[in-house]
Amino acid sequence: MRAGPNVPAGFRFAVKMPKAISHTKRLRDCGGDVQAFLDQTSCLGTKLGILLLQLPPGMAFDPGAVLPFLDDLRKRHHGAIACEPRHASWFNANVDAALRERKITRVAADPARVPRAAAPAGDRRAEYLRLHGSPRMYYDAYSDETLVRLARRLTRPGKRTRERWCVFDNTAEGHAIDDALKLKALMADCLD
Repeated sequence: MRAGPNVPAGFRFAVKMPKAISHTKRLRDCGGDVQAFLDQTSCLGTKLGILLLQLPPGMAFDPGAVLPFLDDLRKRHHGAIACEPRHASWFNANVDAALRERKITRVAADPARVPRAAAPAGDRRAEYLRLHGSPRMYYDAYSDETLVRLARRLTRPGKRTRERWCVFDNTAEGHAIDDALKLKALMADCLD
């Protein structure tokens, strides 16, 4: 048995599923790919926190493809799963209910492609915020005011929410690490 990663005691990884599953095969006929991915992530042991399934922007909600895929994924993986759809067809009560039924959270993204994409939905036991930079995606840092609001949100007690994830993807000019470190400090202030 391989040893787990050498990280601090409370640290857990958020792992993004491969594009071969989400973008190339578009969730169809990919059980072998999913199992191979899960086998690779198993070395993380208890350090595996949440899986992220990011879908291509043009992928509309197709229940004939999506629901069997999610059912199969849920049978194979019992931990937290976050789905980041980007097509407008995903943002309605029926899809939210289908995700909730399968215990899958829907990512809250910034900037949001449609207004409902800014709020988490689906299974609310986990929240996953994916922040791409504002106003220019991938390039701009977040303002101090925005980071303060995020710190308050992430440290607010939740009745249903057991875990919260916040991932910065504004990496083009190196702002993700600075924003994450600022947010971490602000969150510590909120908890004091």
